[in-house]
Amino acid sequence: MSDITEDDLQRLTQWDTPTICNAIEEIMPERRGHGYTTEPLVPLDPELPPICGYVRTALIRAAEPSAASGDVAAKMRLDYYEYVSQNPGPTIVVIQDIDPVPGYGAFWGEVQTHVHKGLGAVGGVTNGSFRDVTDSVRDFNLLGGEVGPSHAWVHLVDFDCQATVYGLTVVTDDIVHADRHGAVMIPKDAVKQIPAMVELIARREAKILDAAKSPDFNFEMLKSAIGAAKEIH
Repeated sequence: MSDITEDDLQRLTQWDTPTICNAIEEIMPERRGHGYTTEPLVPLDPELPPICGYVRTALIRAAEPSAASGDVAAKMRLDYYEYVSQNPGPTIVVIQDIDPVPGYGAFWGEVQTHVHKGLGAVGGVTNGSFRDVTDSVRDFNLLGGEVGPSHAWVHLVDFDCQATVYGLTVVTDDIVHADRHGAVMIPKDAVKQIPAMVELIARREAKILDAAKSPDFNFEMLKSAIGAAKEIH
């Protein structure tokens, strides 16, 4: 949808990623079983709020040196940074580590978090590793496969391409929502529908939660609450 605004994306950050997944399942039932990360991710800072933005993608390797010359590799890195900085924003960088054992060397660390935040990224998602936990820029919501000490021979293999991180497959300008739970791709047609669906689901769940929190909660109360929740449309 071309009329999606930055405010629309910012509005979605008031809810955690499981809540966004719940809403997508109701809006687009065919999305229930895919479109989100399916393995645990390590947050750089688990206390950070959710993020939502347009995807920028890259593929990396670190277990062996790049076959490209120094000049070619340097130009590719600059071209990549220019790509990351392009509108629309904010952006979330999804990097797939294609080494046989991902995480051998870290792309993300003190320098890259500062650079990417400065270029308009609010966070990143990778199956690779990250390092410099205490020195990385603050308020950058990075999720990685693991924490490691070295960058080894980390280098870009490609960017502006399809990238897959633990079941989440995305391309440039897809919309992703992420927090400490993981990440989910939001179909553009669902973005503006999500707030109303979240509110509807919350009203349904409130019937069951209110009953469950009652000191005299029992099966009959649960049965009644489930029935009442089904009547909310």
